[in-house]
Amino acid sequence: MGIGVSAHRLAGNVARLGAMGTISAVDLRRHHPDLMRETAHCRDGAAIDRANLRALDREIVAARELAAGNGMLAVNVMRAVSEYAAYIRQALTSGIDAIVVGAGLPLDLPDLAAGHPDVALIPILSDARGIELIVKKWMRKKRLPDAIIVEHPRFAGGHLGASRVEGLDDPRFDFEVVIPAALAFFRSAGIADDAIPLIPAGGINSPARVRELFALGARGVQLGTAFAVTEEGDAAPGFKAVLAGAGPEDIVEFMSVAGLPARAVRTPWLDNYLRHLPRMQAVARRKPRCTLHFDCLIQCGLRDGVESIGQFCIDTQLAAALRGDVMKGLFFRGAAALPFGSQIRPVRDLIDYLLGGTRAQPA
Repeated sequence: MGIGVSAHRLAGNVARLGAMGTISAVDLRRHHPDLMRETAHCRDGAAIDRANLRALDREIVAARELAAGNGMLAVNVMRAVSEYAAYIRQALTSGIDAIVVGAGLPLDLPDLAAGHPDVALIPILSDARGIELIVKKWMRKKRLPDAIIVEHPRFAGGHLGASRVEGLDDPRFDFEVVIPAALAFFRSAGIADDAIPLIPAGGINSPARVRELFALGARGVQLGTAFAVTEEGDAAPGFKAVLAGAGPEDIVEFMSVAGLPARAVRTPWLDNYLRHLPRMQAVARRKPRCTLHFDCLIQCGLRDGVESIGQFCIDTQLAAALRGDVMKGLFFRGAAALPFGSQIRPVRDLIDYLLGGTRAQPA
């Protein structure tokens, strides 16, 4: 949901309806013209990082105003970004309700949030082994996760919880495997079933699937692409059209810059990138620094010369996608069909449909 796809407008409107709205923390300055003017040609990475922290604070404040005291607001921070700790500290200072962390194991999250016991800490994991590891490590810090998002790599978009593309179909990721195994572990560790709500994510697109997951023991569900294409989504209309109009034949799985598989919509830029990838891999070399003058990822295939992972600047390509630029953009998308097909509908329609099966006609 980054860069900027889920910012204050989407998160605030989701929370306003009683759900949890999530702001993606990465490079939010792109929603703020004054901050972009200050940093457009900046070669000072620290100045860019400061601008992004200011933007994050603004987005949390604006989302809070839209929510009008309803629901919850979360900030999603990728463990794989270099400013991970700074984003978390800013979100806590700005009064966020929950911190969600994926793209890596947030073993240090309880330490970073130690002074904020009322803020919910929610890791994103993909299998029962990862859940057991995080819970045991956090228990030593006298803290349990307030919930765990269980993301299925076969269906979710973005940076997926498998080490290679061929592993996305591994049955150990199936909700029908992970949720019962996690609940069994909780019981063996003396943790009540309802102490750590499990929230599956990936491929959830109907009220029937929501009911199936609740019957398994889930306590909530998370959706990404379906909310990204709502009227309130913070990306440009062209972005929503690309995601909503993509069919199964348009979705490509490949190794992204963070060293994890990714799922994206086939576009002219992605076709061109994949066509030239073998040549780029053959000449991959470590660069002295990021060409954008700030280190957005701890590990970047392009900057670090790692031939096996992405040979492109993810910040540049995601920023183009945010604008709806199909010639330059990288459009992450989940694999499942969307609840309303190619229609762009309000957040309220999506929530009403998922929770009650009401498929109202568009106005």
